[in-house]
Amino acid sequence: MSHNSRRQPGPALPPGTALPPTNAHDHAPGEVIGRHRHDYHQLIYVSTGVLAVQTEAGAWVASGDRAVWNPAHVWHEHRVYGHSSVHTVGFPADDPPLRLDGPTILAVDGLLRELLIACTEPDLPEPESRRLRAVLGDRLRRAHVQPLALPTARDPRLAHACRLVLADLGTPRTVAALARRVGVGERTLTRLFRTEFGMTYPQWRTNTRVFHAMIQLAEGASVTATARRCGWATTSAFIDTFARTMGQTPGAYRSAAHLAAPPP
Repeated sequence: MSHNSRRQPGPALPPGTALPPTNAHDHAPGEVIGRHRHDYHQLIYVSTGVLAVQTEAGAWVASGDRAVWNPAHVWHEHRVYGHSSVHTVGFPADDPPLRLDGPTILAVDGLLRELLIACTEPDLPEPESRRLRAVLGDRLRRAHVQPLALPTARDPRLAHACRLVLADLGTPRTVAALARRVGVGERTLTRLFRTEFGMTYPQWRTNTRVFHAMIQLAEGASVTATARRCGWATTSAFIDTFARTMGQTPGAYRSAAHLAAPPP
């Protein structure tokens, strides 16, 4: 997967230009928003719960501390995990606050969170919306890019290997064992992970397990059960890996995912 690059944003949105839509909706666990695309850029944020965004290039997770930037005209679909409050902010295709080559995860700090929620309030007067968007654009340009994503394999041999791992995350597989199952040499499979994903097989597997752990936790699984289902030998090892990857413990992440969730 190619690396995203940032370029300088265009001029401020001229007065009188129509604003792309913003929305805030609550979604039930398991809800799917089918494959679609927009003629404008979209920032997707989840103040409660977890939302997985799938494109042809891969899968990304939006949650309380990260948003997904999805460029205009990119086909995508969403799946909700846990009771989720989803906020989407649209930006003109010819005047985005960020110029990124593809879908990207952005870190969301406290101020950016409040701006995203404020921008998606219903019946927001247009002058206020424009002022909020101006500040939002400034903060987005300061946001850090988060690396956790699951790219989609193009080579059928690599795709087969990924499917085997995803089918049973609880079973540890070495790259040598995986190569034998796929019917390729260990060196070939190692090279495919590096050339297509830009990471080693162990790095990809760790990202994959953390990615699915986020979903498990959002759906209400305990930290111990999540560790077991996602292939960690001990709960403490899972807590350590998750905290290093996400910047918070799985327990804290689980609590935030259920914060203010509506009753079932």
